[in-house]
Amino acid sequence: MKSLLTNVDCIELYVSNLDEGMKYYCNCMGLKLLWRTENMAGLGMEESVTEIVLQTERKKMNVDFKVASVPETVERILIAGGIVIHGPFDIPIGKCAVIKDSWDNEYVILDMSKGKYVTDEIGFVTGVK
Repeated sequence: MKSLLTNVDCIELYVSNLDEGMKYYCNCMGLKLLWRTENMAGLGMEESVTEIVLQTERKKMNVDFKVASVPETVERILIAGGIVIHGPFDIPIGKCAVIKDSWDNEYVILDMSKGKYVTDEIGFVTGVK
């Protein structure tokens, strides 16, 4: 059976101030700014496709898994006994859902069915391609 989970897309970390969080994770930890919105910033690690996403909306850490298709993955998760907490719902780059397995592990699945973020020269998201 082929894996539904393509890779760990990101680990979401809460920060109360996005600029201060970016200074800490970029200047201290050496992460590189990949993209930024008003309340989120995607940071890259040197040897990984997984991003660290700083966000100011939820005081909770999330693990986001990339999948080929959120609707198809949700169907298989429900058949296997998982629960959909929220979604599927649209996000700028595709679809997303919040899932809980039979052991109360909660995680996010997302696909990039609409494309990737396009950014300007300083990393602000300007669209999707």
